Amino acid sequence: MNVRMNLVQWSLAMLPFWAMAQPKQLMTSARPNSVLPASNTKTTKESNTAKVETDATVSEVVVSINILPLFGERAKTAEQIDQEIHFLNDCDRNFGSRTEASDFFAARGWDYVADGQLDTAAYRFNLAWLLNNQNSDAYWGLGVVCYQKENLPDAIRMLKRGLAVSDTNTVLMTDLATVQIKYYQEKADSADLVEAEQNLQKSLAIGPASAVAYQKLSLVNFLKADYEQAWEYFHQANNLDFSVLDLTYLNDLLSKRPDPKGVFK
Repeated sequence: MNVRMNLVQWSLAMLPFWAMAQPKQLMTSARPNSVLPASNTKTTKESNTAKVETDATVSEVVVSINILPLFGERAKTAEQIDQEIHFLNDCDRNFGSRTEASDFFAARGWDYVADGQLDTAAYRFNLAWLLNNQNSDAYWGLGVVCYQKENLPDAIRMLKRGLAVSDTNTVLMTDLATVQIKYYQEKADSADLVEAEQNLQKSLAIGPASAVAYQKLSLVNFLKADYEQAWEYFHQANNLDFSVLDLTYLNDLLSKRPDPKGVFK
């Protein structure tokens, strides 16, 4: 599939490049293609996209609605509606379906997340959503972008929207729980911790082999001062995959209560 340059140019024309964020670790390492640096081997289409981005400039330092989650969910101007119509028409000509086009832009969004170019990523995920509002990756990606920008309320909101259309996605559930735990640590609203625990339990009911989810459940119980249960979940995570264990958290847990099984000292 070849995407014509007018389509690529449209998708880049209004994106401000003045505020590229620094790379940060994603919420989990299980999201496909979301934590690996973009490959140095590029297709012709990707090379053309990179050239257009290099040539793009903006005249003012402004926050564009293009990089707000779901375009800011605001009423659109006539000009914006006209641009969207042109964009959708271009996609209809160049892709087999809008679902395919949505998947393409979501994939580019994950590439930009991996590169730490969060504003560019947000715009790609917005375009993916415009093409298919049932694409959970669009919401998931926007949630990750918001998280990495430390906008936790919007991150939670986007991840919940993603789960609404992909309610058996265990990695997405774990990501949502991760943000809710962090938000609880900042705001101390017990409702966030309760929801995080519910999401992790649901995730493990669907996919019980997730060491990451067990470690997060351990942290939830640590925050509840239930150190016995925290150790139980930590050992379950260890039994599944030692490599995911957070050793800083382990030291915190040890400082509250020695390992009842004597494995960690």
